[in-house]
Amino acid sequence: MGDEVIKEESFVVCTPESHETVCWGCGLRLLLSSYSPIFKCGWCGAITNHNYKRRKPDSTCFSRWRRVRDRLFISIVFLFMFFVVGGGLWAIYPIIFSISYLCGVFHCSIAGILSISTMFTFFLASSCSPGTPLSVVWGDYAAVSKGSLEDYTFCTYCARPKPPRAHHCRSCRICVLDMDHHCPFISNCVGAGNHRYFVSFLISAVVSCTYIVAMAAFAWHRMWPPLVPGRLASSVSFYSSGSTGIFKRALIDMADAALMLSPRGLLLLYLGISSLSILIGISVLLWQQLRYIYEGQTYLIHLSSQDGGGFEDKGCQNILRFFGCPHWAYRLLLVSSYPGKLHETTNSKLL
Repeated sequence: MGDEVIKEESFVVCTPESHETVCWGCGLRLLLSSYSPIFKCGWCGAITNHNYKRRKPDSTCFSRWRRVRDRLFISIVFLFMFFVVGGGLWAIYPIIFSISYLCGVFHCSIAGILSISTMFTFFLASSCSPGTPLSVVWGDYAAVSKGSLEDYTFCTYCARPKPPRAHHCRSCRICVLDMDHHCPFISNCVGAGNHRYFVSFLISAVVSCTYIVAMAAFAWHRMWPPLVPGRLASSVSFYSSGSTGIFKRALIDMADAALMLSPRGLLLLYLGISSLSILIGISVLLWQQLRYIYEGQTYLIHLSSQDGGGFEDKGCQNILRFFGCPHWAYRLLLVSSYPGKLHETTNSKLL
């Protein structure tokens, strides 16, 4: 096979516009009809891009700063989660247990399940490998088989082949398969190896924050000092008469009541506001992630406007495949939502 290829190349007619180059994937000398900065090898399938902007390697100080930044963020996240769990147990559950013992045990069980699931998925997302490419043979024509480097590009940072849908992370200093983004809050990249854990963490965090906001609001409402009946009535009368002083009077009444709150009440107020802020931010991120999964893309592929690849088209089947749902659920969705789709998929697999 190798002799045939070399023999075919020897009959190529050289013209003044011809350009000779070497494929980085298999090492073959290629003769192009004209100069092209981007070309694909007809033997191994590797893509060479001479227009790629070669960047200097990051300095040692810059790399250390990235690691310190990520460790700082992940420490803040851990401390906040422990503070929310501890502060919630101290501030909320004495009020819940005052209602009834059964109610307190029930809500403590829910809080324990949500805390464990959130911390466990966070640990998996931060500790699991994001998905590094497998080692492949390259550079030697005798060892590289035909099409073994199909659509591979060369990573100038790692100095090794980079498979399709892979990107190099300058923080982790590795190429990541199906890289979505580098998240400093988990001190790790989000890729094919831990993307499912990251989305599971977001779902668990959204449910936990919603529960914290609801419980903090309920407990804070039961602790809120009652307003002076006379002043409250005067505020209502001002409001009904359309006076401009009602807003100032209402603020004064609320400030007087807030000053009478105990440290437990102030902690409840902080937990409610902080959890609500985090809930809004994480909900937006979760919606974005689910939308990209629905479309069969990642965040980086969406930014570069490339083809999602790997999926036939967008649809709920991508979400089921992402979470590893059982085959019966996948078939049920296709039959109910996409008539004829299941038949086409089955035929394509048989072919």
